[in-house]
Amino acid sequence: MTFQEKKEIYKKIIVSLDYCVDDYLYILDVEKNEYFISPHAATRFKMENYYFKNPLNEFKKIVYYKDYELLLSDLNKILSKEKDFHNMQYRWLNKESIPVWINCRGKVICEDNEVRYIIGCINEIGKKQYADNVSGLLGEESFKTIIYPIDDDFHTGFVLRLGIDDFKNINENYGLKFGDEVLKQTGKYIKEFLNEHQSLYRIVSDEFIILDLFGTKDDAICLYQQIQESTINFIESMNYEIYYTISAGILDFCSHPTASYTEIMKWTEFALNKAKESGKNTYNIFLDEDYQKFQRESSLIRYLYQAIDHAYEGFDVYFQPIINIKENKVENLEALLRFECSDFGKVSPQEFIPLLEKSGLIIPVGKWVLEKAIQACLSLKKYQSQLKVNVNISYVQVLKSAILNDILSIMKKYNVDRNRLVIELTESGFIESDRSFVNFCNQLKENSILLALDDFGTGYSNFHYLYNLKPDCIKVDRGLMKNALSNDYENLLLKHMIDMAHSVGVNMCIEGIETEEELHKVLEMGSDFIQGFYYSKPLSFNEITDYLKNFKKII
Repeated sequence: MTFQEKKEIYKKIIVSLDYCVDDYLYILDVEKNEYFISPHAATRFKMENYYFKNPLNEFKKIVYYKDYELLLSDLNKILSKEKDFHNMQYRWLNKESIPVWINCRGKVICEDNEVRYIIGCINEIGKKQYADNVSGLLGEESFKTIIYPIDDDFHTGFVLRLGIDDFKNINENYGLKFGDEVLKQTGKYIKEFLNEHQSLYRIVSDEFIILDLFGTKDDAICLYQQIQESTINFIESMNYEIYYTISAGILDFCSHPTASYTEIMKWTEFALNKAKESGKNTYNIFLDEDYQKFQRESSLIRYLYQAIDHAYEGFDVYFQPIINIKENKVENLEALLRFECSDFGKVSPQEFIPLLEKSGLIIPVGKWVLEKAIQACLSLKKYQSQLKVNVNISYVQVLKSAILNDILSIMKKYNVDRNRLVIELTESGFIESDRSFVNFCNQLKENSILLALDDFGTGYSNFHYLYNLKPDCIKVDRGLMKNALSNDYENLLLKHMIDMAHSVGVNMCIEGIETEEELHKVLEMGSDFIQGFYYSKPLSFNEITDYLKNFKKII
């Protein structure tokens, strides 16, 4: 039998084994200048067919350009008989032109002392394993092969995704081998609860997935609770040498019958993360409304990044007057951030400001607002010579940036008196970092910058701030004000708050005044400043300019 005849047999064998092996078998025919590879390679890599002529030219399309010369050099060594075995790790391009690492090995076959063929195998180096040797469980790739053949909708069943909370602490404190043993034992006791319809897989790091095509959401919750209890038993058996908990995300097929593999992985990861965000050691059932909210937040954050990158396009600073009651004048303007974009229109500050804080973008945006506020204050002083501007500072700015340096630098840049700036802080954001909060406030006072505490009397507010910090002003929000106007006890409490503030030389500002009736009742309490829609809603720079021009006519 000639080598050409043998080659045809090899080709038939390769085709026959195409659905039996994950790797790619190939024949490079040097004599006829052609290449033949397992047919499923053509669905994975950037090749039009699994058989082609002029392989060196075709390889230019398939091989990542940085690796082509290396491959060519190795093949030349084979042709010159410097070596008789091909063994190389390099990159091929997949269908999306993304480089994929492969290991290509091949035996050189000679005839009449000439190189005729290279016959071998290609496997993807980075391809995920079908099983996990640490836990002894099947892996994500095996889970994927179970999901993909199911073409019909999932009418019943669930996926329970489990994650060990703070698993990295176990690895860091006890070492990777100990962590591997925890994973192995965790997988072992989870399997003990599974019925004949349920299968367990270990996916990424410390996470497991249980698939059940017949159970209900309640079955998933019950199973998770059993796993929780077994986790405690395992910890007790270790004499509390370690302690850990497990959180879970649940996807109910009854509510999501058309879930694909990609959606299953995406949605269960989201549900698991929600459980961890809720305090860990609990479960979360995937809900569309939660995920839609998450997607909206993610999209908004992308828009916020883009806006900052495009010179703060979409951001604007509005100004709301703060009225000095005794002198009947606008003494302060509170700078209020606004944002809008093409997809979402005008976005509420209650929605986008927490996203700025969460992403850290509040640091550059807050600095931009500060500068815009100082510029406005200088531009408007011709209408009110003693005008001050109030700027809200987030706890994120205090904890994670040199905000005081930014403040002083901007004021120096515009040569503005420091007593023209009032920094507003909501102390509830600083409860877990009280020292940073107090230090920042003291630094403001040392630099003659005025301080106001916002939303005072609600949430976490502490009266000792009045004595320790001696702010220049405290602001009471509309909620507390409305309660005080409708409830005798709350009314008396607010009056005492005002008296207490005055006793230590601190001014009081009541926010949220919307009607004349509210105004008169609040005036009886002795507040120093009033802020609210009764006087004006927040206004753009052009609008606030007109407002100040005509203020005497309005009052």
